[in-house]
Amino acid sequence: MRGMVPGLGTPTPIIEMLPAVYQEDPFTERFVAGFDDVMAPILSTLDCLVDYFDPYLAPEDFLEWMAGWVGIELEEGWPIERRRAVVATAVEMYRMRGTVAGLRANLQVLTGGRVEIADSGGVGWSRSPDGDMPGEGSPRLAVRIRVHDPTSVPMDLVDQAVAAAKPAHVVHRVEVDRP
Repeated sequence: MRGMVPGLGTPTPIIEMLPAVYQEDPFTERFVAGFDDVMAPILSTLDCLVDYFDPYLAPEDFLEWMAGWVGIELEEGWPIERRRAVVATAVEMYRMRGTVAGLRANLQVLTGGRVEIADSGGVGWSRSPDGDMPGEGSPRLAVRIRVHDPTSVPMDLVDQAVAAAKPAHVVHRVEVDRP
């Protein structure tokens, strides 16, 4: 929550808006200075409002709120740069959801590594409801993530992202190693 900022001045002191007779009175000057102290953070926030909606510039607590707007839950252990990138690319990721390119981009943002995806593919249809799946064998998806520190990759989140992006019947495997 935003609050008082010690020493924050206001660009438009209230005393300057009063008639001259009040500007010369020391009591009135001290009295309205209290309002200036209260109004300064509000005016500062309003002056910088456009920056609050930029995930790369927003304060950290506001970033958490913005993540909720786009339906994302940020992990507390992530570095702030990764958290900002996830919120900034959320809408684009939703647009590409369910594609190999979308999964690759999503995993690159989540892990910060290089992502390789091998998809067996296969599209087909059948007139009978219990027909065989298209292609040879069962469909599968292999994901390889190359990062400098494999222990830094949140495997549970990566697995959830892959499971959410692929069809339910496709078996997937995730590998993490060094470049």
